[in-house]
Amino acid sequence: MARFGFSALIAAAFSLHAAAQLSGSVGPLTSRAAKAAIKTCNIMDYGGVASATTDNSQAITDAWAACKATGGEVYIPEGDYGLSTWLKLSGDAMSFRLDGIIYRIGTDGGNMLFFQHMKDFEFYSSNSKGAIQGYGYKFHENDEYGPRILRFYDVNGFSIHDVALVDSPQFHFAMDTCTDGEVYNMVIHGGNRGGLDGISLWSTNIWVHDVEVSNKDECVTVKSPANNVLIENIFCNWSGGCAMGSLGADTAVSNVIYNNVYTQNSNQMYMFKSYGGSGTVANVQLNNFIGHSNAYTFDLDATWSSMSQVDGDGILYTNFTVSGWGGTCLNGHQRGPIKFNCPPDVPCTEMVVDDFNVWTEAGDYVEHWCKNSYGSGACLDEGSGSSTFTTTQTVTAVTDYAISTMDNEISTGLGLTVSIAIPTLRASFYPGVAAYSALMAGSDSVESAETTAAAAASTAAVASSAASSAAAVVASSAASSAAAVVPTSAAVESDVQATTPVAVSNTPTLAGPSFISIITTTPAAVLSASEVLEATESTPEATPSSVVSEAPVGSSACKAARRRRHLSHHL
Repeated sequence: MARFGFSALIAAAFSLHAAAQLSGSVGPLTSRAAKAAIKTCNIMDYGGVASATTDNSQAITDAWAACKATGGEVYIPEGDYGLSTWLKLSGDAMSFRLDGIIYRIGTDGGNMLFFQHMKDFEFYSSNSKGAIQGYGYKFHENDEYGPRILRFYDVNGFSIHDVALVDSPQFHFAMDTCTDGEVYNMVIHGGNRGGLDGISLWSTNIWVHDVEVSNKDECVTVKSPANNVLIENIFCNWSGGCAMGSLGADTAVSNVIYNNVYTQNSNQMYMFKSYGGSGTVANVQLNNFIGHSNAYTFDLDATWSSMSQVDGDGILYTNFTVSGWGGTCLNGHQRGPIKFNCPPDVPCTEMVVDDFNVWTEAGDYVEHWCKNSYGSGACLDEGSGSSTFTTTQTVTAVTDYAISTMDNEISTGLGLTVSIAIPTLRASFYPGVAAYSALMAGSDSVESAETTAAAAASTAAVASSAASSAAAVVASSAASSAAAVVPTSAAVESDVQATTPVAVSNTPTLAGPSFISIITTTPAAVLSASEVLEATESTPEATPSSVVSEAPVGSSACKAARRRRHLSHHL
C-alpha cells in the first residue's frame, strides 16, 4: 500500500491547530469494515422488531452474544426500536452500528446502554441518522430524573460518532476510566434543566471534537482524574457551558486543551468548580472561545457556592493559558468576564490571559476580578504568590470583540414537558470551520491520500494570510453587536478533507490558530459569512506526517489507519 508523508507541511500545520496534544493514538484498533467482515449480527435475525413500542433488548443482547466470541459488528438497521430493559455489554473487537432510532420505553434507573471492559470498539451510525431518544420529559414534567442514556466504563481504543443523543432523563454520555478514545460528529439535545450533562469524562488520552450540545447543564466537561484530553470545535447551543469539575479531594487533572468553543445563551463559556479539596489541575489551555448572551465568561471559582465545602486547603491550579476570546457577556460589571477566585493557602500560579476581548451587553464597562492569582494579563499579579490579595480591573472600551454566529442558534430552552425532536447532524460546529471528519453519510469519496496531500499544500499556501481573511463583523456597541453578528451557514461542504491534530510543545503563552480567530478591529475587515466559509472550504486543513495509509483508498480501513497513526507527544 502507498505511504505518504507530510513532513514539509508540519510548519504550516502548527499555525492551524492548538498547542500541545494527546499522549498517543486514539480510536479503534481495527476498522469497522474488518469487524463486519468477520461477522455481522443484524438484530432482525435475532428477534428484533422495528417498533418504537416493542422491547428489543433481548434481540440486541442475543446479537451481541453471537458476535462477541469472534468479534464483529452488531447492526441495528433503519427504523424505530423500543428499549425497556437496559443493556450492559462487554467484549473486544466489536462495533455497534446504529442506523435506526432507539426509544426509551422502560423506567428503571441506571444506564440505558452501558459498555464496559472493552478494547477496540466503535459505536457509530453509517447513515448519520442513528439516535437514542430518552423521552426525558416524561420524568422532568414531574420534577424527576431517570436513567442516563449512555456510559462507557473501562473502554480502551474506541470511537463514537455520527449519532444523536436526545432528551436524556439524566446525563447523556459519560466516559469513565477510558483511554485512547475519539468522540466526534455528535449532537446532544436535552431539556432545559440541571443534571442533564452533555458529555462528561474522567479518562486519559481522549479527543472530543465537532459536537453540539443543548441542555442547561454541562456541555463538554472534564472531571477528575483526567489527563491528555483535547476538546475542539464545540458548539454549546443554549447550555450550561463547558467546565471542569466539580473537583474535590485528590484532584488529578493535567494536560487539557480546549480549542474553538462557541457558546451562546449559556451559564458560562468556561468554569472551574471547586470548594476546598486537594490535588492539582495543571497545564490547561483554553483557546479561541467566542460567544454571546452568557451569564459568566471565564470563571475559576475555588469557593463555588453550588457545592458543599470539602476537606482540604484547596486545589492547586497552575500553568493555564486563556487566549483568543471574543464576543459579549450579559452583564460585564455584575459578572465580570474574567474571574480568578483562588484560595489563599493555595494560590493560582503561572496563569496567562492573552488576546481576551469580551464586552458587555448591559452597561458601559466590564470588571475583571482576581484573588490570589498570579501570572500575566488582565488583573493577574505578576508576583511570586507570596501574599494574599484581591485586584479588580475596569475596562471601559473593547473594540475587538465582534464575532460571527452559528446557524440554528436555539433561542429558548428545549422542553421539559414535551418531546424534543431528533436533530440533524451539522457539518460545522464553530463559525467558518469545517468538521475534522466528514459525516459518514456520503463521505466515502473523499479518502484519497493524494487529495489529502494537495489539500494540505493548499492550506499551507494560505495560512499566512488567513488571519486577515477570516474576519467577521464589527458592532459599535454591545447591544448592536449581539443583533448584528453574521450567522455562519451550516452548508460547509461535508467532503472537506478530514484532518488529525498536530503535536507541538507546550508553551503557556502560545495562542491557538490565528486563522480561525474571527475577532476584527476595523469595518474594512468585514467579510460576509459566505466569504468566510468560502475561504475555509477552499483550504482544507493539513494532515501531519505521522499519518500513513495502509488500506485501499476510500475504505473504512484507511480511515481507521489514518486515525490510529496519529502519534503525538505529551503536553
